[in-house]
Amino acid sequence: MSEKIVAMILAGGKGTRLEALTKKIAKPAVSFGAKYRIIDFPLSNCANSGINTVGVLTQYESVVLDQYIGNGEKWGLNGVHSFTVALPPRQTESGLNWYKGTADAIYENLEFLDGRNPEYVLILSGDHIYSTTYSAMLNMHITNNADCTIATYEVPLKEASRFGIIIADENKNIIGFEEKPAVPKSNLASMGIYIFSYKVLRKALIEDHKRIDSTHDFGKDIIPSMLSEGKKMMAYTYKGYWKDVGTIASLHEANMDLLLSTKGMNLNRIIGENHIYSADTRSHPQYIGKKAAVKDSIINQGAIILGSVIHSVVSNEVSVEAGAVVENSVVMTGAHIKKGAVVKNAVIAPDSVVEENDRQVGQDEIILIANRKVRIND
Repeated sequence: MSEKIVAMILAGGKGTRLEALTKKIAKPAVSFGAKYRIIDFPLSNCANSGINTVGVLTQYESVVLDQYIGNGEKWGLNGVHSFTVALPPRQTESGLNWYKGTADAIYENLEFLDGRNPEYVLILSGDHIYSTTYSAMLNMHITNNADCTIATYEVPLKEASRFGIIIADENKNIIGFEEKPAVPKSNLASMGIYIFSYKVLRKALIEDHKRIDSTHDFGKDIIPSMLSEGKKMMAYTYKGYWKDVGTIASLHEANMDLLLSTKGMNLNRIIGENHIYSADTRSHPQYIGKKAAVKDSIINQGAIILGSVIHSVVSNEVSVEAGAVVENSVVMTGAHIKKGAVVKNAVIAPDSVVEENDRQVGQDEIILIANRKVRIND
């Protein structure tokens, strides 16, 4: 059996810059936008693209993520001709092999890919917020008979040194790649989204595995090697909303982008015509008290709001008591803000408590409030 395209989502990273939010769960399982998990976005993008087979490569604290993904039913990827499967590191005759890098993670699952025998492989990161279909990118790859096509995003030149930078000619042929250059020659940042012709990818991964000096990473090793070998590589420019939510500040900013008054965006503009699938919270409706004040905010079902919520994103089962004020903040599942408390410019981790009359106000940076253990069965 041969498939046209298989997607592989890299979802095994620690996400250490999210601090306590990823202490017990993998970064892609972190909640976003009151009702989603980060992993909902790449999985929904695959479903909306008509991609029928998706492998999710897990590793760090994967229990919650594995349970959440299940058999792919939430994204319609559990049918007769479609499925989603978690691919953790396997123990073999040579022992337990942890993934050593992004490229090594795919290498260790070549047997899975061989079983599907795809023409093309789509490599995705499991920790980015964006809504798209991959059809135009795949068409570009096929039309140009490319070996690899990389999705790029135009960033301000002054910020380009934070990214892997693609240098392309007027026909979108990639002629150079620089990993976080001090003096960038381009503002096309790699999004960590790749389409490979599978035969080319398979050969590149096997060769990379043999190199003792390789870090087994797509950006540091595979892409530069393919360029040096003269492979046909194309740059696909993505124009929609995209955010790497790798820090507390960027996670907060992306949540704020969902709100109506922020930069003219809002959820509809970010998602566009596509649908982002998520697990139903299966909770009772949210309750807004008669004396409560809610302005420019998202309040998910199950939340009880008796105080003031201004320009904030509030998840399910959250409680904001009378007299409490929550402003410009992200409040995750099960958090409790007691009466008289003030929270501003913050991200509140699941099940955390802000005590009565306490003040938690970020001044020059977004603060993280995390004083309860994240529930394993969250």
